[in-house]
Amino acid sequence: MEREAWILEAVRSPRGIGKKGKGSLAHLHPQRVLAQVLEGLRERVGFDPADVEDVVCGNGSHAGDAAHDIGRMAVLDADWPISVPGVTLNRFCGSGQQAVTFAAMGVLAGHQDLVIGCGVEAMSRPARNGTDGFHANNEHLLATHPQVPQGLSADLIASLDGASREECDRVGLTSQQRTAAAQKAGYFDRSLIPIHNDDGSLALDRDEYPRPETTLEGLGQLNPSFPKMTGFSFEQSKKTMLELIAQKYPDVKLEHVHHAGNSSGVVDGAGAVLLASPDYAKAHGLKPRARIVMSAVAAEEPLIMLTAPGPAAKKCLAKAGMEIGDIDLFEVNEAFASVVLRFFRDTGADPEKVNVNGGAIALGHPIGATGAMLIGTVVDELERRDLSTGLVAMCTGGGMGTATIVERI
Repeated sequence: MEREAWILEAVRSPRGIGKKGKGSLAHLHPQRVLAQVLEGLRERVGFDPADVEDVVCGNGSHAGDAAHDIGRMAVLDADWPISVPGVTLNRFCGSGQQAVTFAAMGVLAGHQDLVIGCGVEAMSRPARNGTDGFHANNEHLLATHPQVPQGLSADLIASLDGASREECDRVGLTSQQRTAAAQKAGYFDRSLIPIHNDDGSLALDRDEYPRPETTLEGLGQLNPSFPKMTGFSFEQSKKTMLELIAQKYPDVKLEHVHHAGNSSGVVDGAGAVLLASPDYAKAHGLKPRARIVMSAVAAEEPLIMLTAPGPAAKKCLAKAGMEIGDIDLFEVNEAFASVVLRFFRDTGADPEKVNVNGGAIALGHPIGATGAMLIGTVVDELERRDLSTGLVAMCTGGGMGTATIVERI
């Protein structure tokens, strides 16, 4: 019998502002946040956690409070049976999406029947040991393939593509407007798991990063965020960021068009997707919501870093025997406005089908958790609109991109 990986449920925490003393989740250890999401998933579906064969967790830090396999620690924190294992992986911003992919692969291969793909990030909690800063421990390896902070990569994409400041600001404004409408209509409510403090009181039950009062005029008054970074240099290379960019792209004049209003927000949060084989689901009376159709990973030039979502999406479509027009809705992570604009250019996707309820510019991007969250988001919206297929695509550090196609059942 042909194997399938069914999505039984997908849930997430609200996204909290990722700033100590300001964000409503910042005082909570990230394993506690993920543990509550896992337990909320169990309560919603009613599965026996002892049946879970693995919890695959994405995280973009792996240091400080996220060190020592936070996936396994969250399982224990949820007070699930000690027989439930957990593993934590890092594909930068695509970590949560990759966790869902690996979980689906286990089911599709027939090795497992019930697996959770999830992700968590506490961006309000920098690593205590300082080893998860940009290239803090591998700068000496980057002589052949130098890399720069992602904000400069985003500006480089805009400069290469001729994307203006106003175009990027309009992406940011659209994200805020769509998010505000979706929040008001309650479109996110189905997937949200309220997060509580240690004393049982409510910490957060609604995404708190969006700024619905945003205007195009207001965005136009914000100063670009990344010009000062051009003067930074790595000790080993002895070259400034601007020199590294000029070395790789000598004919491009770098224009700084990104700022806090058209770049993804810094937030805390966790998300989880429950995957099962059809045999397991049927034997336990569990109804699927969707299936994983195909996934793909792509990689491009690492200095520009953020251009692989389009190639990953096209690779995923080709492996599934599908075309861009077969997709009803897209979730493309709004790491920066130019990433979304490049995705339109690379794929020809209809902007009216992309991020229809806003994205990370308005909601925030909790690095390792976002991919798992977006899979749930697209399934929710496919159901609400009575549509069939969705595609999730993300850029990640190191020049990679991830893509997943899901289909409603």
